[in-house]
Amino acid sequence: MAFNPILKLDYPDVDVIRVEDTYYMISTTMYFMPGGVILRSYDLTHWEIASYVFDAHDDTPAARLEEGKNIYGQGMWAASLRCHKGIFYVCFVANDTHKTYLYRAENIEGPWTKQQIAGFYHDCSLLFDDDGRTYIVYGNTDIYLTELNEDLSAPKEGGLHRLLVSDNRSKVGLGYEGSHIYKINGRYYLFLIHWPNHGTRRRTEACFVSDSLNGTFVGRDVVDDDMDYFNAGVAQGGIVDTPDGHWYAMLFQDYGALGRIPVLVPVIFQNGFPVFGNPSTHSGKVPKKVKSTSTRPGYHYAPLYGGDDFCYTPDADGKFHLKSFWQWNHIPDNSLWGIGAHSYNIKSGKLCSNLTQAVNTLTQRLVGGVSTVTVTLDGSGLADGDFAGLCALQGCYAFIGLTKEAGKYYIVTHERTPGTPSNPSSGETNYDSTETARISADSPFVTLRLCACFRNMQDTVEFSYQDPEKYAASSKTEPDIARTFTSLGQPHKLYFMLDHFTGCRAGLFLYSTKTSGGSAAFSHFLFDAEE
Repeated sequence: MAFNPILKLDYPDVDVIRVEDTYYMISTTMYFMPGGVILRSYDLTHWEIASYVFDAHDDTPAARLEEGKNIYGQGMWAASLRCHKGIFYVCFVANDTHKTYLYRAENIEGPWTKQQIAGFYHDCSLLFDDDGRTYIVYGNTDIYLTELNEDLSAPKEGGLHRLLVSDNRSKVGLGYEGSHIYKINGRYYLFLIHWPNHGTRRRTEACFVSDSLNGTFVGRDVVDDDMDYFNAGVAQGGIVDTPDGHWYAMLFQDYGALGRIPVLVPVIFQNGFPVFGNPSTHSGKVPKKVKSTSTRPGYHYAPLYGGDDFCYTPDADGKFHLKSFWQWNHIPDNSLWGIGAHSYNIKSGKLCSNLTQAVNTLTQRLVGGVSTVTVTLDGSGLADGDFAGLCALQGCYAFIGLTKEAGKYYIVTHERTPGTPSNPSSGETNYDSTETARISADSPFVTLRLCACFRNMQDTVEFSYQDPEKYAASSKTEPDIARTFTSLGQPHKLYFMLDHFTGCRAGLFLYSTKTSGGSAAFSHFLFDAEE
């Protein structure tokens, strides 16, 4: 028995499939690299990372944080995951390149080969029909179906192309999107989300059904529930069956600054139409507890987050492969990062005005409840004007770090706050931060900590440090975590906003404001979570 939400981590826009006894689920990763994360499970409630689809969907200056460009809020969105005749397919659009990508692999762990599908198909879903024909369903407000050619590179000349359903523009704030289409027992099921501007006024799941792709799709809303959490609706995702014939929907819920987190809902079919939740007492509602059977009882799952001693051995090509829960903010510059003696090392290669421009920022998702992250920083390689440290990364970011000025070291906290917190479309483009606290540091070695609380939409982060005067001057010396940390700066309010469009993450960073070439080393990364 598991509790909803089943994962309190930012895994939005989920699509789930089953291959024999194994479930796979893909999620949007936007500008974090490697991208296209695929999770694996044997019971639908516990998950581990199986693979990433790509290192970069396109190697552009914006994706590399070059030329003052970035792909925040863009990149890979809402992928479709399918397995057909032993081949895995991942299809998605990238909103920075305005292209549609299709990846294939014989094994879920890759290697994946990339091609493009001519056109742009928002929130697309692939359908491999029984007659050998392939379709893509997509759109916003108006949902279309387009038949693809044999090699899936473009629409089929003379193939089927039609409008399936259309939302009432006068009655919704967000029209139908998030398409997921299936053929089950000879009928076609189209799942969508929308945001009505009447009634509960929240994210809502809908389903439409037809006996034919040429026929009329008839349906209605099937999930309208916030699980008693601040009117944050549960919707958008895929459905999957178990080996013993039961059905489940994997949807997600908006959870404030934490991001968008997965929710599991049992599904039954009554008279050929899906019913979510308990059909007799709570139809259309999400159960607080959900039960599913494991196909591999006793299986041990690799963690989705965790600490790291940065003790890695390079492969035959001399490359280091970090633990799977790490992702970089944008494409990393592999010439400017490395693994030392139990440390993650970064060197700056350009000048930046703020944290969001920093290359090789290494990130992890934070966890709902309270996340406490601790890391030891060796800043002896910093140049004047450098900043290195531990951040809570999002549009309204904050950090604690070490800086160097005129040869002297200082521990500082910085934050960026939105001009209008309630208006994420305010159009702000200045991501510079404001210093909120500063103390002198006699040593370039310091242990830093962030504590982020997401309970009841509190959405705050606080920073602290261990007294550098008492810290042994060696980056290899393990920090005394039992020793009291000293708070620095002020509690910082976190927001989920559309500028970055992702949940808050912890990140290790370095950037230079005066001269490039400085370096920083991070060791003894610890991650504790109280869900």
